Amino acid sequence: MSKRVLTPARLEAFSDGIIAVIITIMVLELKVPAQDGLAGLRAVVPTLILYLLTFVQIGIYWVNHHYLVDEVETVSHGILWSNLAFLFCLSLFPFATDWIGVKGLTSFNTALYAAVSIFPGVGYMALWSRIRVVSATPPDASWSKQIASVSLYVLAIPAAYYRPAASLALIGIVAVLWLLPPKAKVSPER
Repeated sequence: MSKRVLTPARLEAFSDGIIAVIITIMVLELKVPAQDGLAGLRAVVPTLILYLLTFVQIGIYWVNHHYLVDEVETVSHGILWSNLAFLFCLSLFPFATDWIGVKGLTSFNTALYAAVSIFPGVGYMALWSRIRVVSATPPDASWSKQIASVSLYVLAIPAAYYRPAASLALIGIVAVLWLLPPKAKVSPER
């Protein structure tokens, strides 16, 4: 009896579906304010900014997940479970975003959002390291970039108690780091 080879196509399709659901849940949590006109817009601007930041973070993970899974020819049991753990961590974003939307931009709430931001970073690092074991392709992201990102998320927790906007700025810096496209891979001479 031959061993069945698992291809990355199902892993990628499943992940795309979960990420689409996560983004859908977030947009469904956006509520029309009680106030009319400019007062209503002013009331929802903080929520919209946080929604944008979260959407960008999820989008960055989706793009980088695509690059990462593209490096894999076969999927191991460890990769499947690492991917599920990463997706679980990513699925916490709507909760943290809605928490601030409902409770307001306080130090605790922003620290909670920063803490939740750590989990997908660590989950992605675990998936990345699992895929590094089976991939001969040079990685698009480096350990240093991933560690720097998680470190900024960790720093965003105490920063939230100094000033919530400073905490969100640190999280925004991580987004900017990842929005930059990966360096072009140098193909070997033939």
